[in-house]
This record gives sequence, structure tokens and C-alpha cells, in this order.
Amino acid sequence: MAQRQRLIDCPAAQVWNVLANARSYAQWVVGTQDVLDADEQWPEVGARLRFRVGLGPATLEDTCVVRICEPGRRLELEAAADPLGTARIAFSLVPWGNDTLLLLDEHPLRGIGARLENPLTELLLHLRNRRLLANLARNATRSSG
Repeated sequence: MAQRQRLIDCPAAQVWNVLANARSYAQWVVGTQDVLDADEQWPEVGARLRFRVGLGPATLEDTCVVRICEPGRRLELEAAADPLGTARIAFSLVPWGNDTLLLLDEHPLRGIGARLENPLTELLLHLRNRRLLANLARNATRSSG
């Protein structure tokens, strides 16, 4: 299970605003090239986000569904990564003085990715998610001025 955390130099409300803006995901989610469509009710439970992932010309279109939403505190997503299966991606926001401690927990949930989970895949997730959290932090602090 790939768990990471990052202390972000802005209030939790600013970080939540980034998570609640489905159209911003291509700016901070590593590997996401474009957000193709997002339900208007994002990030309510059941809302979907369609996106394009890939590297260079090799791309796939996938979806992400909100499974748990506690506005301002917690957002849990199930992201499709066909043909690998799905992953659980959980964000928890902890107010830390004037800052925010953001906890990220991601792991394969269904399909071949869950069956093949191993130390190497966890290392790759850790590296990806370190960059993802840096990107998210940059977006949140930029939006706070």
C-alpha cells in the first residue's frame, strides 16, 4: 500500500478547493493528460470524471468515481486503469495550524493490478505520488495567492 503525506503551506479549505475542482486534475495528477468530462456534482459520491492518461502518443481513456466524500476533510476515489483494473485513492486533509497535512493512500483494488501488487509496484506508486503531492501543493498555494 502506497501511503504518503505532505505538509502544505495553506489552509485545508484551499487544498479542498483543488480536490473539488475536477477540471484541475490534469494539472496535478501525474500521467493525466486531459480531463475529458466531469459530472457537475463532482465531488459528490457517485460523480464521475473521464480523463486521458498516457505518455507521449500512447494514451488511454479512463474514469474515476467518487466513493466517499466528506467535504473539506476526506475524498476517496476509485480510478480505472484499464487493462490493469482499479485503484483506491484516498485523500485526507488534517488542519495543521495554518497549514494542511495531506495524507494520500493509494493501492490497487481490483483486477490484475491488485493480484500483481509487489514491492516494485509500491515503489513506483511512491515516486509517482511524491510528485503528485508536490503538484497538488503548488496548485493549492498558487490559488491562495
